[in-house]
Amino acid sequence: MIDKIKLKFGSTSGQPALDVALTPITVFVGPNNSGKSIVLREIENYCRQTIASPTNLLLDNLSFTSYDETSFRSELEKLKQELNQEEILHPDHIMIGKINPASSNFFRTQVHLPGIIHEAANPNKGEKSYLKQFLNMYTIRLDGNNRINLLKDQNAGDLQLNPQNHFQFLFVNDEIRQKVRDIIYDAFRKYFVIDPTNIGKLRVRLSERPPSDQREEKGWDARSIDFHREAIEITRTSDGVKAFTGIMTTLIAGDPRIILIDEPEAFLHPSLSNKLGKEIGNSVRGTNKRLFVSTHSSNFLMGCIQSNTPLNIIRLTYLNDVATARVLPKEKILTLMRNPLLRSTGVLNGLFYESVVVTEADSDRAFYQEINERHLAENNDNGIPNCLFLNAKNKQTVWDIVKPLRELGIPAAGIVDIDAIKEGGQVWSKLLNGGFIPEPSHQSIHNLRVTIKQKFDKTGQNMKRDGGIELLQGQDKEAFSNLLGQLAEYGIFIIPNGELECWLKNLSVTGHGPSWLIDIFEKMGEDPAHVDYVKPENNDVWKFMVKVKGWFVNPNRKGIPD
Repeated sequence: MIDKIKLKFGSTSGQPALDVALTPITVFVGPNNSGKSIVLREIENYCRQTIASPTNLLLDNLSFTSYDETSFRSELEKLKQELNQEEILHPDHIMIGKINPASSNFFRTQVHLPGIIHEAANPNKGEKSYLKQFLNMYTIRLDGNNRINLLKDQNAGDLQLNPQNHFQFLFVNDEIRQKVRDIIYDAFRKYFVIDPTNIGKLRVRLSERPPSDQREEKGWDARSIDFHREAIEITRTSDGVKAFTGIMTTLIAGDPRIILIDEPEAFLHPSLSNKLGKEIGNSVRGTNKRLFVSTHSSNFLMGCIQSNTPLNIIRLTYLNDVATARVLPKEKILTLMRNPLLRSTGVLNGLFYESVVVTEADSDRAFYQEINERHLAENNDNGIPNCLFLNAKNKQTVWDIVKPLRELGIPAAGIVDIDAIKEGGQVWSKLLNGGFIPEPSHQSIHNLRVTIKQKFDKTGQNMKRDGGIELLQGQDKEAFSNLLGQLAEYGIFIIPNGELECWLKNLSVTGHGPSWLIDIFEKMGEDPAHVDYVKPENNDVWKFMVKVKGWFVNPNRKGIPD
């Protein structure tokens, strides 16, 4: 099938285009409007036409596996069909057919045998007019419009002939039907059964109990009729049940080999998304199939990883007319999944946002997120769109979250209180390393930090509670401002005037932590039409967050490793 995929761009502007060897699973992640659905459609079109469209936005090329003649003849033998009455076979042609993975109908066609064998041996050269017929039989794309309709009633047909649709295949194949039944039971605690009692039709039901024997499921007698009458038709279940069951049934019974699924998590509870990821991964493990998935779900992604099936995770972005594509190392994703701190903060969700802001505590997260929301509501171009706000446990662990996100190419900024400059040693080194400030610059920044701290100490006041930068004068104040500027270039933002509770002093809110947050939100108001509703201005925290946005939108921002 497919060996490699090449896109039209790389990890950053000016970098080589992404060209990657494929594994059984390729998961596309990234923010909204980054091209995840588009790339699936372009891969599908390439497989169906075996050539790149000149209008492609993302996909440059696919490379296919070459087959030797013996192996490919074996593949064709699986598809070979007997001629129907009055059918005439053209010279050097064979009739091949297969259940269409997308429609569950049977597709058959004649192909030129020497031609398709030659093209299979040279799949990346010249015309592939015969090979595309073969690939069409094995290619399927599932999206929100078609996956909940995969389980509509299907014709029973002549069971003495080769199955002509998924339900016929499952009805006559007890082993495969049991495999599907086990998966569906594990997900919903209901038993998947094929109901033949609507004469001439086959339909799926979910039963509270398994059939006592095959005859009870597959017969037409009173016992079978009663059994199926007590089970619920799949068409009467929720969209989530239909989507999950439809996807798994199609993958197992339809046997597609190039599978494209757009947002498989749609209609599914998070835990069910996780299970779907595992089961889809299991279905392609150890095969030559290729699964391409676009997802916004960290739960689905975790399920794919937990299936232990080899996979590539490709993050797409599109910002300021610049597209990027980067392969994310599975090992680093596993770190995000397994580390209790990172897992508890929902850090894996950062894969699906353009930007991430990490704060010290939940009160900080909620406040800065609200400030950003009000910027966005004003349409003043000062808000940070598509931004995820996360909270750490303290100022030290902020960088435990920022660093792995940046290693994945995700712009993540940290916001910490002014007392971050009080501690040297490993604490300060963690800040510098987490921001990916070049090591040769560490000593000079450290020296400036020590000097500034001494200046604050000489004031005899608390830098965090008594005014921050306003405690300094003249060159000392300028030096501290320079330090803040250097750090901000790397997405490290220290609150200049102290701590969270120093913002919006004009609202006269006292207290600390959650109590301060509740009071400040009350003073800020909730109705934008009310006269006392606090809207963005050009000072205070509003101006601070504009500086944070400046780092995100800067195409030459520092602090993201290549």
